[in-house]
Amino acid sequence: MPTILIVEDNEDIRLNLVEYLESKNYQTDNTDDGLKALALTIVNKYDLIVLDIMLPGMDGLRLCRELRSRGNTTPIIILSAKDSTDDRIMGLSEGADDYIVKPFSLAELLLRIQAVLRRSSTPEEKVLQVGDLRLELDSKRVFRGDTELKLNPTAFRILAFLMQKSPEVVSREEIEDEIWGFQRVAGDNLRAHIYQIRKIVDKPFEEPLIETRHGFGWAVRAKEDLEE
Repeated sequence: MPTILIVEDNEDIRLNLVEYLESKNYQTDNTDDGLKALALTIVNKYDLIVLDIMLPGMDGLRLCRELRSRGNTTPIIILSAKDSTDDRIMGLSEGADDYIVKPFSLAELLLRIQAVLRRSSTPEEKVLQVGDLRLELDSKRVFRGDTELKLNPTAFRILAFLMQKSPEVVSREEIEDEIWGFQRVAGDNLRAHIYQIRKIVDKPFEEPLIETRHGFGWAVRAKEDLEE
């Protein structure tokens, strides 16, 4: 039975989440404080963290960043009333796997949780290569040449899917269906993830590999693919 840590300072929301998720056969742990949450992750292993941003002790973005810097790869879903694309990009760039805007339905949250848990537990083994970009599915590591790149788990999964389809252009619908398991729920999250992937995979390097085809989707292509 998966165990979920709920970090939310609004008691009504927190207890409502606990009651709902336990009714859906999840075990839960909960706290209203970012520092307490960090301490809990040190002594316990969780399958998922549901994380509010505005918290006492340590805010959610800082907690997310701290967990990733410590090598903690537990999937994280951020809950926030901030709904702009920039806010989503900020949350996802700190290492979150998904971003849900308040107010939200419990049914939608459940679907997001199921999708994140499903993709985090999928066994895979192989190495994908496009140009000098190498992605190791088993070890969850990404390299451009000799430089190792750091991606959050969802960005890793999106990049892997694009590389598996390379040099084809992959539509938004295909990516959302593969990553989230349902369409139109992710909103701006996919665009925010693509922005973050491009920032890490392309911007520091001379040759860009991620191509946007407006109205069609995205592709990962090396120069030799374009010349064919």
